[in-house]
Amino acid sequence: MTAKSEVKGRLFFARAGDVVYSKIDARNGAIGIVPEDMPAVVFSSEYPIYAVDPAEALPDYVKLLFRTTSFRNRINSLVSGASGRKRVEPSTLESIHVPLPPIPIQQAIVDHWTRATERVAEAKRKADEQEQDVDRLFLEALGVRIRARGERPKVLARFFSDIDRWAVSSVVDQVLQLDRPPDGRYQLVKLGVLACVSYGIQKSPANRPGLCPRPYLRVANVRKGFLDLSDIKEIEVSDRDLPSYLLKPGDILFVEGNGSRSELGRVAKWNGEIENCVHQNHLIKVRLDQNRLLPDFAMTWFNTEIGRSHFFRAAKSSSGLGTINSSEVRLAPIPLPPLDIQRKLVSEITAARERIAVERATAAKLAEDTAREVEEMILGRRPADLPR
Repeated sequence: MTAKSEVKGRLFFARAGDVVYSKIDARNGAIGIVPEDMPAVVFSSEYPIYAVDPAEALPDYVKLLFRTTSFRNRINSLVSGASGRKRVEPSTLESIHVPLPPIPIQQAIVDHWTRATERVAEAKRKADEQEQDVDRLFLEALGVRIRARGERPKVLARFFSDIDRWAVSSVVDQVLQLDRPPDGRYQLVKLGVLACVSYGIQKSPANRPGLCPRPYLRVANVRKGFLDLSDIKEIEVSDRDLPSYLLKPGDILFVEGNGSRSELGRVAKWNGEIENCVHQNHLIKVRLDQNRLLPDFAMTWFNTEIGRSHFFRAAKSSSGLGTINSSEVRLAPIPLPPLDIQRKLVSEITAARERIAVERATAAKLAEDTAREVEEMILGRRPADLPR
């Protein structure tokens, strides 16, 4: 491979087919190929650029090579710099000896990866479609009509006195009557009537883990419809303050703020997985009256687009980050069918989501197997399937 020439200042030209890597993240496999629809782009000096000799290697093969575990381990043993900022300089990269099979074998390896990647993408696409179908069937069972957003008007007028929020999207929703609560088969009830709503503990130097460390949930732990408990931190909470922040099975947690519309107000349910666990102040805790509203039903409703639409309308924005507060959570409308209907819907949704989880696990396993097979082919431990 040959390095590209500098264009101007500290910018460098890259053309379609060139290989580009990140000095900082090369150890994590951060490498890409300039696509054909970008005939000429420029990068800073943090992104070395190489033109691949077509007689020696395929760009896609080089990309796969960078991402193998063995190659990344080799880089990690050579890199220099402060912890977390270890740069892989071109001279270091170029000193590494790598497997370079004949072009036909490289192509076979790339083809194997491409076919498997397409199967993984298709499996994920089907799982996403099934997820959308689950939400649709849930709303249909509640008799909730999904309003079409339609075409936005190019020009509109509104009196200041009629505007709740100074935001174009809010005004347009008012004009198109998209800001109204959804119609449905069951009465809409404000969540605050059915639950106690509270904030968690604010992290500060004063509550670093000490004599009374408690596990606590952060925004990163609350995903849409489930909890990720793979990384749990601790925070200091005295025995006296513990009851105020303690999570109990059946509590549901709303994420207070997010820069993405699809993630704002996402909800997950706590099942008592960790003893004496509390939550931070960026998670809004809702403790339901379970004689009237089931936690799984509420979580499912507020994770639908229509269920969260209240938060889209109410969310305040600062520097692109949408936020909701406890008052808006209390005002959030939710349909309230009888408990037996709630249980039936939750059972159906749970069964459907379990099937989707199997689909996603299968796709993840295929991706993992593909990465291992490609590495074995590159290292010569597994034969590549040459075209006949």
